[in-house]
Amino acid sequence: MPDAGLAAELAGINAHGLKRRRHTLGGPQGAHVVVDGREVVAFCSNDYLGLAADPRLTAAAREGAERYGVGAGASHLILGHNTAHHALEEALARFVNLPRALLFSTGYMANLGIVTALAGRDDAVFADKFNHASLNDAVLLSRAEFRRYPHNDLAALEKLLAVSKGRRKLVVTDAVFSMDGDIAAVPELLRLCERHDAWLVLDDAHGFGVLGAEGRGVLAHYGIASPRIIYMATLGKSAGVFGAFVAGEVDVIEMLLQRARTYIYTTATPPLLAHALLASLEIIANEEWRRTRLAQLAAQLKQGLVKLRWQLAPSDTAIQPLIVGANDGALRLSALLQERGVLVPAIRPPTVPQGTARLRISLSAAHESRDVALLVDALCAASAAA
Repeated sequence: MPDAGLAAELAGINAHGLKRRRHTLGGPQGAHVVVDGREVVAFCSNDYLGLAADPRLTAAAREGAERYGVGAGASHLILGHNTAHHALEEALARFVNLPRALLFSTGYMANLGIVTALAGRDDAVFADKFNHASLNDAVLLSRAEFRRYPHNDLAALEKLLAVSKGRRKLVVTDAVFSMDGDIAAVPELLRLCERHDAWLVLDDAHGFGVLGAEGRGVLAHYGIASPRIIYMATLGKSAGVFGAFVAGEVDVIEMLLQRARTYIYTTATPPLLAHALLASLEIIANEEWRRTRLAQLAAQLKQGLVKLRWQLAPSDTAIQPLIVGANDGALRLSALLQERGVLVPAIRPPTVPQGTARLRISLSAAHESRDVALLVDALCAASAAA
């Protein structure tokens, strides 16, 4: 018999305006896409540099497939670690100026691997309350003491660190917070870690490729380096392909290779993707105009929405959240925009705190000024009609 409890739970999700629905993309990722059979301007992709459909990466992937085949066929520690993977790991370590790097299939798996390999029952992990779900799940799986501090509250974090009896201490944080777009105070976090003998784990999924000189990420953005830093970034957002990596000290990466279950017990990603990512790193470093355009588009958006009834949250990144408040209000606004050919997702709890439902506007170097103007006009019209 079907589980009546599941049906009741699903009905409750729908009644509270929290039901999630998938859109179907008909074709490659981009600023102008066909979604559910209709052409729209999309402001909901993490393809911040506009590389997901870049023909140079397509050509590199094709070349990789011809050279290495399609599938890796095994885990990295059996027979799946290809010369393409190895070359990419070395290139990534150089790119973020850390001694060694290790590839993971996804950012979620990388975060699970870091925390569960380095922390256990006798250890303590300290996490920003706005961290990505993967970091929270990682701590729960590790069975370490889990202490969360208010968003960007360094004083609260220091108090927690000062009284901790953890054998090993990890401070874990998003570098760019995925739903708010603000940047963590990494230099100050690092000083606290140095003072209290803790590791600093940085999830730079939304900063890699966008922040810092040549897009080298949050460490380059702040001009900092430390053997206490464990750095994770994803390769399916700004890099335009797929995967993730962790970089840090040699012994840290070796411990992940030996103990990270999400690395050991899964098939390696196709080597053709690693080959494509080598081309992506060159584009990221050499095409500064992409980051310049992102900054210009963000400035245009902020200027155009100054008098809007809803407010943009403070953000200097490609993520520009428009705070609406109520779940149904965010859903209605998203639907109104879609009627005008603009796709912006409504983000609701539990992804964001109660009462802060929003439109998460994601800018891309693939957008033009006229695309942002269309979004601004649509939002102003919706605001006037509300």
